[in-house]
Amino acid sequence: MGTLKLYNIDGCGYCAMVRNELKRLDLEYETVDVPWSHSQRKEVFDVSGQTSVPVLIDGDVVLDDEYDIIDHLKQKYSPETS
Repeated sequence: MGTLKLYNIDGCGYCAMVRNELKRLDLEYETVDVPWSHSQRKEVFDVSGQTSVPVLIDGDVVLDDEYDIIDHLKQKYSPETS
């Protein structure tokens, strides 16, 4: 399995949804906390082409919508689908 990387803001409810799913699935991941100001989010823009979070990197896959991320995690990592 490749390294999961989550671009995140702790006060973001959408990011919390993704973090909860990662925890539920007991997945290890790297967190990259981004600034509140969209103009300072160069790193997340460079990987996703946007400044919104959450963004999840899973190997070569880049996901930028919390529902798409959660669906991806369930499909790829849920014990029921293994």
